[in-house]
Amino acid sequence: MANSLQDQLLKAGLTDENKVNKAKKAKQRKEMEQRHKKNKVDDESVRLAKMAKAKDMERDRELNRRKNEEAEQKAVAAQIRQLVEMNRVPLEDGEIAYHFNDDEKIQRIHVTEKMHGQLSRGQLAIVKLDMHYDVIPAGVAEKISWRDTACIIVHNDRELEDDSDDPYADFKVPDDLMW
Repeated sequence: MANSLQDQLLKAGLTDENKVNKAKKAKQRKEMEQRHKKNKVDDESVRLAKMAKAKDMERDRELNRRKNEEAEQKAVAAQIRQLVEMNRVPLEDGEIAYHFNDDEKIQRIHVTEKMHGQLSRGQLAIVKLDMHYDVIPAGVAEKISWRDTACIIVHNDRELEDDSDDPYADFKVPDDLMW
């Protein structure tokens, strides 16, 4: 039992030393090829698994980024809604139509004479929220424009009027000239 089959065949004279060495080398070569094949297969599967994992992680990152952007947009929309609802100027008893452009269409709201002047001077602004127009103070309009400029429909530049030099300050503008 201590002797291998090759040693027994050598003693019996059925084979010679060269054939035994060739058989050992062939066996070693075959084992080595199997190891390399196994390593290559393992390396390939590991590489593919890593690529799939990296792809999944990239997809997850992209989904998380989109979710965060949507959450930020919802938060900004909620902030704008709160600012408008808390600071809207009531439009009751508006007898003068104030005309303005929105998406290349002329729109109008009815405001008081005082509000008309304030809108023209930039002290008030018009915002669009859920297909409805509201009038808000200019300070609130600036806060909204920091968040989303698309909501602000009309916000005239504030004019620094010096009425002391205006020769027409005492004359009132006729109603038919206001549109």
